[in-house]
Amino acid sequence: MATYTLPELPYDYAALEPVINPQIIELHHDKHHAAYVKGANDTLEQLEEARDKEAWGAINGLQKNLAFHLSGHILHSIYWRNMAGDGGGEPLAADGVGDLADAITESFGSYAGFKSQLTKAAATTQGSGWGVLAYEPLSGRLIVEQVYDHQGNVGQGSVPVLVFDAWEHAFYLQYKNQKVDFIEAMWRVVNWQDVARRYAAAKERADVLLPAP
Repeated sequence: MATYTLPELPYDYAALEPVINPQIIELHHDKHHAAYVKGANDTLEQLEEARDKEAWGAINGLQKNLAFHLSGHILHSIYWRNMAGDGGGEPLAADGVGDLADAITESFGSYAGFKSQLTKAAATTQGSGWGVLAYEPLSGRLIVEQVYDHQGNVGQGSVPVLVFDAWEHAFYLQYKNQKVDFIEAMWRVVNWQDVARRYAAAKERADVLLPAP
């Protein structure tokens, strides 16, 4: 049995229109995300074979492949849940996400400052990558990370709570080469309820990573 499986979308292909058209959602989920799931499972099998045969000539490539595919699977699994057709706007206490709103203000000075930083981080990622809002457990604050590919340039132990996919397959059919237009549009479908739940869960698990004595 495969270790990883492709999660079902929490909405239909057309749910995020006009921000993301149905064709992109279908291809992105059913083809691209599925490929990362298969890649992670295939790499685990190859590592098992290497252990059985004590054949470690390809270990560097296999470990890199595992990080790439597994991180792609994880980030996409968050991505789908981070969006909703009735999302968008600013997180507010009146909507039940006051803790998240307060943490954003404390960590970035203001919601506007946070929004600007994450937008720029995602839109200026060189090549393929992500803009990520993450909970950093050592400081107990939120940080923005600019992730190359799926796994590079990440603070170890940080927990992603909001992710913006800046790979071309996420937007090119609709936005062509205007990545920044896509990132700006993404704010209209952010599911703050989901982001707030992830933030709360990350805070509860903060003690799993302790500073060295």
